[in-house]
Amino acid sequence: MPTPAPHSAETAGPILGLITARGGSKRIPGKNLRIAGGKPLLAWTIEAALQSRLLSRVVLSTDDPQIAAAGRLYGAEVPFLRPAELATDTSAHILCVLDALDRLRDMDGFAPTAVCLLQPTSPLRQACDIDALLSEAAATRPPAMVSVNACTEHPYFARSVSATGELMPFVPQNLAYAREQDLEPACFINGAIYYNTVESLRKHKTFYPEGLRGHLMPRERSLQVDEPFDLHLADLLLSNPMPSTARSTGCENS
Repeated sequence: MPTPAPHSAETAGPILGLITARGGSKRIPGKNLRIAGGKPLLAWTIEAALQSRLLSRVVLSTDDPQIAAAGRLYGAEVPFLRPAELATDTSAHILCVLDALDRLRDMDGFAPTAVCLLQPTSPLRQACDIDALLSEAAATRPPAMVSVNACTEHPYFARSVSATGELMPFVPQNLAYAREQDLEPACFINGAIYYNTVESLRKHKTFYPEGLRGHLMPRERSLQVDEPFDLHLADLLLSNPMPSTARSTGCENS
């Protein structure tokens, strides 16, 4: 086992950087190993995690031997293969995180105080985004923190479609004459970074416990790859990155 990096004075204890990448993907077959910007999608998340100053270890949890081999190639630890029953379309993601914690504890006694879950579907997320969120979590000490984006379209203006085809307010308020700038700011979870204390994960078995906080990430690094179009867009953005002057929240030198 590689010697875990000592935890930073900015954090309360060791933080596990856990990357989860199962082999099955219905919408984009072989998604985690598909090429974007000249590398497998998985590689971008591994590299960002390894460049983090605040993660003690970077471990990949997968059920797929090919993904495991790619993970090792790009520098992640892959000390075990995830059981098949924890890598199905219906298995709860929280269970594979708890499985990884149990296995690392039993294999080499590693007991982090927190987990930073990183999914390969956010290839534009950088090390500075990870460290900014972890630093904020260390300062505010919540049980959980997730990366978020500001909503570009306010949810109060969303509509549902009735059985007769009529558009109805999704949020039951009379906003016919509301100006968007008068509404309370809204955000959405972008899926790039999930921070949870191990105590909270084991007790509540959810990524979203009471006391959850959000860390704002810039839109240009928040693409989530769920559909073939997203993968094509990721390839374009990774192959032709934005100028460094447009990269915000401390990523100018990343």
